[in-house]
Amino acid sequence: MQFFSDLLSNKIFMAAATGWLVAQILKTGIHLFLTKEFVAERLIGSGGMPSSHSSTVCSLAAAAYLVYGAKSFEFAITAILAIIVMYDAMGVRRETGIQAKVLNDMLKSFEEMGKGKISTVDTLKEFVGHTPLQVLMGALLGILIAFIMCR
Repeated sequence: MQFFSDLLSNKIFMAAATGWLVAQILKTGIHLFLTKEFVAERLIGSGGMPSSHSSTVCSLAAAAYLVYGAKSFEFAITAILAIIVMYDAMGVRRETGIQAKVLNDMLKSFEEMGKGKISTVDTLKEFVGHTPLQVLMGALLGILIAFIMCR
């Protein structure tokens, strides 16, 4: 039980976890507002506005900065991790989502032409990566949360 007590009293961990949670709730709310449809998967899924990946790692890095300072190895590690995660979200993961959309559209077109079901997969997941704006908003949200929780 000491482990959980220690974890819950760790400001850096709690800032990162809160960054993820707040981003996921906002993402779900924004999706609900725009589509008028509640999709529970948005509460835990990737992709969408704001980026919960960016919010999590930027909250982690900002909290490490606030607690340990810019010269610390803790900040260095978390800052590099944040850069890698955000770069990946806008790059490979975003391209994967774009390709999934194209493939889903192709499968739908083939089915409509009467070619029958081509794949045993219903559809590929299209919400995978993020636009630069989604990453930026997630990063700003994470930094704000770290300042609120660690100051």
